[in-house]
Amino acid sequence: MRSGVERVGVEIPGGPGIDRPVRLLRSAEPVIERLGRRLEGQPLVIILADAEARVVALRACRAEVRDWCDCLHIVPGCRLAEETIGTNAIGCAVEERRPFVVVGPEHYRVNLQGFSARAVPVRHPVTGVLKGVLALACRTEDDSVLMLPLVEDAAARIETDLGDDATRLERRLLDRFLQITRRSTAAVVCLNRDLLISSTLAGPLVSPVDQPFLWDWASRKLADRDEYCGELRLSGSVVVQARCTTVREDDQEAGILIEMRPGPATLTAVGARRPVTSGTTGEGPVPGRSAAAERVRRELTAVARSQGPILITGEPGTGKAFLARHLHDRTGLPGTVTVLETGQCIDDPLAWFERLRAALAIPGTLVLRQIDELPVEFAPRAVGLVERADGHPIQVIATARLTNGEDAMTRLRDCFPARLQLPPLRKRAEDVADIARVLVRDLTRRSPVPRLEPATVQNLMGQVWPGNIRELRAVLSSALLRSVRRDIAIEHLPPEYRSAPIRHRLTSLQRVEREALLNALEDSGGNKQAAAELLGIARSTLYRKIRTLGIDGRCLSG
Repeated sequence: MRSGVERVGVEIPGGPGIDRPVRLLRSAEPVIERLGRRLEGQPLVIILADAEARVVALRACRAEVRDWCDCLHIVPGCRLAEETIGTNAIGCAVEERRPFVVVGPEHYRVNLQGFSARAVPVRHPVTGVLKGVLALACRTEDDSVLMLPLVEDAAARIETDLGDDATRLERRLLDRFLQITRRSTAAVVCLNRDLLISSTLAGPLVSPVDQPFLWDWASRKLADRDEYCGELRLSGSVVVQARCTTVREDDQEAGILIEMRPGPATLTAVGARRPVTSGTTGEGPVPGRSAAAERVRRELTAVARSQGPILITGEPGTGKAFLARHLHDRTGLPGTVTVLETGQCIDDPLAWFERLRAALAIPGTLVLRQIDELPVEFAPRAVGLVERADGHPIQVIATARLTNGEDAMTRLRDCFPARLQLPPLRKRAEDVADIARVLVRDLTRRSPVPRLEPATVQNLMGQVWPGNIRELRAVLSSALLRSVRRDIAIEHLPPEYRSAPIRHRLTSLQRVEREALLNALEDSGGNKQAAAELLGIARSTLYRKIRTLGIDGRCLSG
């Protein structure tokens, strides 16, 4: 075993329910067909994989080569990523973003060591984003150095067609933008995955860094329709009425057009503030533009005025300890912040209660971390100490993962009349872009701050984040090390975060269904039989939905 990869394994992981890369296939299929005819009768196979190293097309130039690939489980849908099957040309080309040659014994998997391949990345010629990998493969005894120039030439032809296709679609998007701005009094934005065009009226409302958020919002709203009208919350807590439509060219999606109509109050507020440059809402302790972020900011202001103890609840990694320290700074109380880990009470109750008693006598702020870890039998004693501290020059702030439980713990939580509940990051995907930019700035502590490329932000917005903001911070810290002071691209992310889960492409109804499945799995401690019973469905149905809705082990926060 190496990094969890089986050296003698036979099965190659697949992935049902994954979208086919339509544009890549449209450009690649004619090239693969021409190359296949040219190599007809040779002991070669042409393999096209997407940016996740998943095989999306395969053309065998001789019948027995197709049979050989079937025996190796190299078929459309299988994933040849380095982290799943070890060293191989396609997986390494995806990982390294460069041509790769792997011959025979250089493969990590024993059953692939009779196999040789040359793989070349296929990039979008305008954005440079990796779209896939083209490879030529054969038995090791048939290997030839001439395979690499052949596959390099074919990959270049695919890239040229991708560029022509993109130019045509972007021209259609621009034409539609000009057509609407000539007759509309609304603020107009046109965008696709890689660019954003805004009218003069839209300039004060949005900036280029808003592109990933707007694309994510509009894509979700248009997942099962071609037009949507509704409320859109922009940076700076600006709310507009928006109408978004899909722009098409010959049944291909060219992009999305959004018409925004702010009310008079919004126009006044936007005109009075400084120009939007960062696109980040809430430069304070709660960045984000979602309704959930706005609620937390309101509640934070309310609890900051509270004179009594405060309870902050939320999943691990949502920022409870950070906000506790912020509340100390905000209230301006004299003294320092003392943090007491409640779980330590289990090891030495007498010593822990002595530390609690001493901390309650010191002016400042006492943070009781994870009070839900306090053994139930000690809750009454802790209640008494906290209640007697009321009126002293000390602010008591507790954090907890749960908001319900046994009676004794309920009584302990009742000592905290002022409460603040933090939502998990998976329920505020529209805030990920704003939070990520703040985290990058804080992690960098230098100028200029590296920029997150739009494709990277879109990818981060599609992740499940079971570890919440703490996990996002760790991922960005790793990416900053890889980027070496350059803008952060997808290839700088840790490998397991370089592809957005399928949830990013679900309809609104599927997202609700997915959340219900996740809640049932969490309530049942990950037991799938129990989760199926909670939902009233067969276990086989649960397994099918887990696959099609993109639920994996990282989705469960545990």
